[in-house]
Amino acid sequence: MFKRIVVGVSGGVDSAVSAYLLKSKGYNVCGAFMKNWDLIDESGHCSGEQDWLDAQKLCRQLRIPLKQINFVKDYWLEVFGSFLQDYNTGITPNPDILCNRHIKFNLFYKYACEKMGADAIATGHYVRSNFGPYLENFNDSARVHLLAGVDAIKDQTFFLSQIDAKALRRTMFPIGGMTKAEVKRLAHEVGLGWFAKKKESMGICFVGKRTFQDFIAEYIESKPGDFVDFDTGKTVGKHRGVHNWTVGQKAKIGGCLQPYYIFQKDVDSNVIYVVSGLDHPLLVTDMVYVENPVWINKPSDLMDRKLWRCHFRFQHTKPLVPCSAVETDTKGDKLFVKLDEPLRAITPGQYAVFYSQDECFGSARIIKPGPSIIYQR
Repeated sequence: MFKRIVVGVSGGVDSAVSAYLLKSKGYNVCGAFMKNWDLIDESGHCSGEQDWLDAQKLCRQLRIPLKQINFVKDYWLEVFGSFLQDYNTGITPNPDILCNRHIKFNLFYKYACEKMGADAIATGHYVRSNFGPYLENFNDSARVHLLAGVDAIKDQTFFLSQIDAKALRRTMFPIGGMTKAEVKRLAHEVGLGWFAKKKESMGICFVGKRTFQDFIAEYIESKPGDFVDFDTGKTVGKHRGVHNWTVGQKAKIGGCLQPYYIFQKDVDSNVIYVVSGLDHPLLVTDMVYVENPVWINKPSDLMDRKLWRCHFRFQHTKPLVPCSAVETDTKGDKLFVKLDEPLRAITPGQYAVFYSQDECFGSARIIKPGPSIIYQR
C-alpha cells in the first residue's frame, strides 16, 4: 500500500539508518533535507551547511534522490517568533516541540504528500506507533497511537506530544524499536559508520556554540533589574534581564552564604524573586494549571468530563509521575493537574505531557504551578 516514502534526512546517524532500512525493505525512497535556520554563528560557522553536505553524501551512497526544502521563513514565524515573544514576557518555551508540531509534522508532511507524491513520510525519531515501524498494521479506520521508543533514554514522545494525528497515521519510525547502541552498530555494519562518529547535536539548534545569554541578547534588549529574596524582601543582587533566567535555575549572585535559585519573575517590575537553597519549599508543588491541550488521542474520561488518571512529565529526562487531571472549563481548553508526588521548578511555558503506560496522549502548555507545599498546610 505504501510505496513512495519521503524520509526526513538531517545529516545524523538516526535518519541515515532510517533511510537505509527503508531502502533495504524495497520502498521507493526519497530523501528530504529541511532547511529551517540559515544564520551563521559568531565563529562564521553554520552547522546546517555541514548537515546538508552529509545528507547529500548519504543519499549518493544509498542511491536515492534528495531534495532540500526551505522552511526558514516558516520557522521564523511559527517557532522562533513565538520563542522570542515568550522570553520577552518572562516565559520559558520549548522550541523543539513547536518545530515538530508546526514544521516537521505539518508543513513537511504536507509538502511531501502534495509536492513529492509521498504515500507516507519517515523520520529518525525514537518513537513507535501501533501501526508498526513501516505501517505494516495500518488500518484506515483505526485510531493511531503514539508509543514510547524501546530505548527509554532516547525516547522522543515528549517532543512529538503536540503533533497532528493525521500526520502520525502516515509516518514510519524505522528505528523506534531499536536502541541507540543498535542503531550505531548497524550503521557501522552497513558502511554508514562515519555517521555514527558524528557528535550529536545538543540543546537548542540555533544557539550554536554561544552561551544562551549571549545569543538571546542579540534579539531581546537587556533590562537590568533586581534579584529580590522572596522570604526577606531584600534586594540581594542585580540581573541583566528576566529573559536570561528560568524557574529553578541557580542565580549567579556573589557574596551569599547559600546559593539562590529563581522562584518567580515579575516582568512589569523587572524583578526576579529568588529563594535560598536548591530544595527550598517554595520551588516545590504538586499542582499544575495548563491550557490549550493538543490531543493525539483524547482520553475517554476527559471526553466524558470525568477525572482522568494518567502519568505526567514536564521535562523529557525526568521519570513519569502519577497524577489526576480534570478539565476546568466547558470547552476543554484548561486543565487542572494534581500530582501524586510533588515536583521542583515546574515552569510556565513548558509542556505538561500525559502518558498511560507506553502511550503518549498529548500535551498542554503550563500556565502556572499551583501553590507550593508550604502554602497548602
